Amino acid sequence: MNYGIVAKILGSILIIDSFLMLPAFLIAAALNENAKTSFLITITVTLILGFFLSKINVANKEIRAKEGLAIVTFGWVAISIIGAFPLFLSGSLPTFADAIFETISGFTTTGASVIRDVEILEKSIQFWRSFTHWIGGMGILVFTVALLPALGMGSFHLFKAESPGPVAGKLAPKIKDTARALYISYISLTLLEIVFLLLGGMSLFDASVYTFGTVGTGGFGVYNSSVSEFNSYIHFVIGIFMVLSGINFSLHFFLYTRRFKDIFYDNELRLYIKFIVGSVLFITLNLFLTKYGNLFVSFRDSFFQVSSIMTTTGYSTADFDLWPTFSKIILFVLMFIGGSAGSTAGGMKVIRVLVLLKLIKREISKIFHPRAYSPVKIGKKAISNDIVARVNSFLALHVIVFIVGTLLISLEGIDLVSSFSSVAATLNNIGPGFGLVGPTKNFADFSIPAKLLFSFLMLLGRLELFTVLALIVPSRWTAES
Repeated sequence: MNYGIVAKILGSILIIDSFLMLPAFLIAAALNENAKTSFLITITVTLILGFFLSKINVANKEIRAKEGLAIVTFGWVAISIIGAFPLFLSGSLPTFADAIFETISGFTTTGASVIRDVEILEKSIQFWRSFTHWIGGMGILVFTVALLPALGMGSFHLFKAESPGPVAGKLAPKIKDTARALYISYISLTLLEIVFLLLGGMSLFDASVYTFGTVGTGGFGVYNSSVSEFNSYIHFVIGIFMVLSGINFSLHFFLYTRRFKDIFYDNELRLYIKFIVGSVLFITLNLFLTKYGNLFVSFRDSFFQVSSIMTTTGYSTADFDLWPTFSKIILFVLMFIGGSAGSTAGGMKVIRVLVLLKLIKREISKIFHPRAYSPVKIGKKAISNDIVARVNSFLALHVIVFIVGTLLISLEGIDLVSSFSSVAATLNNIGPGFGLVGPTKNFADFSIPAKLLFSFLMLLGRLELFTVLALIVPSRWTAES
C-alpha cells in the first residue's frame, strides 16, 4: 500500500471539503446564527489538516487498485466525520453519533434522519444537510479526479472505485475529461430544476435545498411534512427530476452532445422506464380502487412515490405506510432495484437486474438447447463472464448483508417489518421505509449501536459493498495489484 499517495489525495479532498462548507458558513454569518462559529472552526481545522497532508512528498505517484479503494473509503469516512462537527458543535444534535449518522446519511444520499423537527434548525444547518446530498450525489471524489492532473497524477482506479455500477465507463479518452463531463450534466440538471421550482412559487432557499435533495437523490428537506407542504405542480416537477436523476448521467451528456441513438438504444434506460411506468400504473389502479377514489390524486401520489423510491430519493407526499399491501410490496421491491448505474441513485442498480434477467433467460434456454453457445448480451454487445460473475457475486453479497443486518437490528426488539425495511432503507440508500421508519417517522429512537450499524450500512450501499469490504482484508494491503 502506498500510504503516502493515499494521505496526499485525502489532503486534497479535505481542502475541497473545507471550501464546500463556505456557502453554509456565509449563510450563518449573514443571518448571524450560532452555527457560524461551528462552521468557522470546522473549516479552519479541515483546511489546515488538508494543507499539511497535501504537501506530503511522494516519490511514487501511481494510484493502483488498492490505493483507489483506500482513498475512496477513507475519503468518505473523513468527509462524513468532518461534516458532522458543525451539526454537533452548534447543538443541532445531542450526540456526535447522531451527527455522524446524519452526515453519512447526507453524503451517501440516503436521507434517513435522526432529527425529529427539522423546521427549528438554523438555516445554515438546513442548507448544509441538504448540500451534503449534492456533494455526495456525483461524488466529491469524482470532482477530485477532475483535479488530479493539476496535482501531477491521475487514476482510473479512483474513478472506478467511486462510480456506482458494475462497470465504470469513459465518456472521453481521459478520466479527468469524463469527470468534468459528468459534472457539466450534474450542474446543468441542478440549475434547471431550481428554475422550474422557482416558477412554481418556491423561495430560492427552498428551491435550492429541494433541488440538492432531488438531483442528489437524497431526500433531506426543510419541512417535517417533506414535499406534501407544496402544490401538485411542485410534486410533478420534483417527481420528474427524480426520474431524470436516476438515469445514467452519461446519457444526459449524450443528450447534450446530440447522441440520440445512444440514448434510444440504451437497454438499461428502457428497463428503468418500464419499471417506473408499470409500477405507477399498478399502484395508481390499486389506490384508486381501494383508497382514494380519485384518479388524479392516485396517479399523482403513485408517480411521486414510485419515482422517489425507485431512485432512492426518499421524499414523500403521502404516508405510503398506510397504503394497501399490494402497493407497499411494489415499493419494497423497488427499494432493492434502485436507479441506473452511473446515476446518483442507490439500490442494486437496474443494469444488474437486467443482467440477472438475461442470465435466467439463458439458463432456461439451455434446458432445451444444452450445447448451444448463448452469451449474455446487453443490446448487441456480449457481456464477459467476469462481469456476469461480478454481478452474481454482488447480488449474493447484497442479500447476505441485508439478512445479517436485519438479524442484528432485530436485537433492538422491534417488529419484523421495521427490521426489514430499516435495513433495506439504509443499505439501499433510500431513507424512509415502513413501520417505525415510515415516511412520517425517523431513526431517532434507535440505540447508538444501531445508528452506527445503519451508518456502516449506508456507506456499504453507497460504495457498493466490495469497495469497503475489500479493505477489511489486511492481506490485500500488501498485494502487488
